[in-house]
Amino acid sequence: MTAEQVATGPQSQCGGEQSDGPGSVYALLKAQAARYPENDLLVLPQAVRTLWGLDEPALSYGGTLHRVDALADRYRAAGYGPGHRVALLLENRPAHFLHWLALNSIGASVVPVNPDYTADELHFLLEHSDSTLLVHLPSRAAQASEGAEGLPVSLVPEDAATFPSAATPAGSAPADPTAAECALIYTSGTTGRPKGCILTNGYFHGWAEWYCAQRGHISLREGVERLMTPLPTFHVNAMGNSFMGMLASGGAQIIVDRFHPRSWWDMARETGATCFHYLGVMPAILLAIPPADTDRDHSLRFGMGGGVHPDHHAAFEARFGVPLLEGWAMTETGGAGILCASEEPRHVGERCLGRADRPGPPMEIRLLDDEGRDALPGEPGELVLRARGADPTRRFFSGYLKNEAATREIWAGGWLRTGDVMRRGADGALHFVDRKKNIIRRSGENIAAVEVEGAIASHPGVSQVAVIAVLDPLRGEEVLAVVVPKEGKGDAALADAVFAHCADRLAYYKLPGYVAFRPSLPTTSTQKVRKTDLGDLASAPDKADDCHDLRERKQTMRKAAP
Repeated sequence: MTAEQVATGPQSQCGGEQSDGPGSVYALLKAQAARYPENDLLVLPQAVRTLWGLDEPALSYGGTLHRVDALADRYRAAGYGPGHRVALLLENRPAHFLHWLALNSIGASVVPVNPDYTADELHFLLEHSDSTLLVHLPSRAAQASEGAEGLPVSLVPEDAATFPSAATPAGSAPADPTAAECALIYTSGTTGRPKGCILTNGYFHGWAEWYCAQRGHISLREGVERLMTPLPTFHVNAMGNSFMGMLASGGAQIIVDRFHPRSWWDMARETGATCFHYLGVMPAILLAIPPADTDRDHSLRFGMGGGVHPDHHAAFEARFGVPLLEGWAMTETGGAGILCASEEPRHVGERCLGRADRPGPPMEIRLLDDEGRDALPGEPGELVLRARGADPTRRFFSGYLKNEAATREIWAGGWLRTGDVMRRGADGALHFVDRKKNIIRRSGENIAAVEVEGAIASHPGVSQVAVIAVLDPLRGEEVLAVVVPKEGKGDAALADAVFAHCADRLAYYKLPGYVAFRPSLPTTSTQKVRKTDLGDLASAPDKADDCHDLRERKQTMRKAAP
């Protein structure tokens, strides 16, 4: 298929209702089970089944509906229903989807739990969310008990024959189930406690609407697609984007406990995967594995994700024969605000996210400069967006639980403030620049941390890197690179080598004024670097161990610059 054919390919037409009032997620499952009773909905590779002690390689639509209805009867008998929130500590397992859909069918909401949470973090989530019940894997009973200590929360293993009675009566079902709360998902965040995003049934249908409307490389084939994802079900990529896309199209979600680079392609072949979702680090890891004759022995049509390094984008596609479709979204935007470069030209290696006038729920966007004005053509600006039409929040999240101030702040001026800086190309496509807070302003120059990180990451002695801003009395801010060496602890020689490496690739003002070494970088549950945890370096780099001051050398570079 040529690029022109891909770009103008037929628009997907998924099954299920896609109107203004599609009802609950369960209603879509029921409709699709009638349409595709024997189709696989949830698929597990053999290695994952062995790990979890499960026998069935797949659950069909009809089989899933049968199990969901049986679970719903048990919840209903225990008094659960509208107004109740039930926390799910079920990892990436099929049980997560079964309990979610069962609770959704009776009007209750779910609160997915990150299994890596400490007792304190779990305690906060349960208390803040007002969860009345925590459903957990039997193997996580101790974790559940410790996290729920002192709270009015009942605990029950997911395979229990009966559930504890609800502590409070269920409320009345809303007239329009589309507007009812479906899930409360906590954003990983990079500062303070996570915020609980209230997500309705309509929000989840927004993901389905977007996926089913896509053309080009995506163009979902009804009843055919099999999407493999290692991403966690306690976030919306796996629970919303991929699952709702497959559910609405009669496809299957291939469940993986986590990313397994050595067996990734084997799993894809075994399960007949036709597409996959990725995080930016995954292509780099797969490229690092020695080439094999089987690199193109698969059925994958596309991968969708975000953050692939520009240097790896074309190389991955050339080696494995799979287009990587760079996308962008937030928990807060859902499918109503997603961007994805699924049609040609994709501008491979340029962090291109496609056009805002893409198929799917209609939206409006602006790029704002630091003064809140529309950025000049080609210049970077913060992306703000909203739904087009009478309701600018349609299919977006419904706010942060118990945090009206934060909700007002993100919707300042009637536009959702993303905190992400982008620029618009000559053809209208949007290109990711960086998180707004990752822009370092040094002597009037804006420096994208991601650009410096890319240069440093290409040094052979560097395993990982995070670039942050530190206060500088003369220049306002200076560039500090936190480096995890591939070998050893790092020393002055490696700091000098990293600096010289960058000097060949970046303008002098972008060079690191400091290089610090650490054995590892702090990360969130989704493996994003938690830069706020590097505060000791940011506040006093000259007092930190293994931190090398290169500002004088940088000043010399400035004098030598033409």
